[in-house]
Amino acid sequence: MHIVAALYHFTRFDDPAAIKPALAQLCCGRGVTGTLLLAREGINGTIAGSRAGIDAVLAHIRALPGCADLEWKESTASAPPFARMKVRLKREIVTMGQPDVDPKARVGHYVDPADWNALITAPDVAVIDTRNDYEVAIGTFQGAVDPQTASFRDFPAWWEANKHRFHNKRIAMFCTGGIRCEKSTNWLLGQGVEDVYHLKGGILKYLEEVPEGQSTWQGECFVFDRRVSVGHGLAEGPHLLCHACRRPILPEDRERPEYEEGVACHHCVDETSDEDKARFRERQKQIALARERGEAHLGGITGL
Repeated sequence: MHIVAALYHFTRFDDPAAIKPALAQLCCGRGVTGTLLLAREGINGTIAGSRAGIDAVLAHIRALPGCADLEWKESTASAPPFARMKVRLKREIVTMGQPDVDPKARVGHYVDPADWNALITAPDVAVIDTRNDYEVAIGTFQGAVDPQTASFRDFPAWWEANKHRFHNKRIAMFCTGGIRCEKSTNWLLGQGVEDVYHLKGGILKYLEEVPEGQSTWQGECFVFDRRVSVGHGLAEGPHLLCHACRRPILPEDRERPEYEEGVACHHCVDETSDEDKARFRERQKQIALARERGEAHLGGITGL
């Protein structure tokens, strides 16, 4: 069994590049895999490994400047959810493209999972899913507004075009683990929205703590690793990933005529050219050859 830890923390790193080498060395030395993003605004990522390995990495991160109160969410995976470890330097740990946003200054009201249902079912509350369209497609909260954004960077423009719909409403927002809501609630407060709330710990904490019989969550929650989705109790979901477009699909979708492993699925078959598909087929051929040799082909899991 592999321990999976999802974490983020906003703090000021004056020199993120100086933090990277020791962190990467520790992760690799302890057999921990996944992705950690470092920026001047903090750290974000998901890692997986043994209990001892995860504990060692978390202890190292908590010792970084301003990270003593780091929080994280844990789940398990039956198979290794990542193939390798990546520690990357970024401009933002979650990209919104709004330079004045500062979650360290102020955010919306945190709402514990146990209190979330009562909030989002109140008649004066509009609940907004801040995730990307392909994430929302496989699961969301009952009654939530789907902005249908392709990336988090699109959210501010969507709000500007749609804010008239939420006049005199309290705004409740949620995302996978909470990080996007830290930025989006800070941004809305800066736009003059007074009553802004967000789900503490995100969907993952809700699915972990709220019994399925009391849940208002519908479907599965997309996660950025080989599990693809999780459900109530953070049990692994049924979804697979189309390695052409990175969207989640169900096992039965592989029987559809549009599906070709690593080349296309019903979501993306009309989005790529014949040249793209030829390139994808060559990649799949190399993946198959690597499997025959008992080797891992990194091209088969790019982005996880």
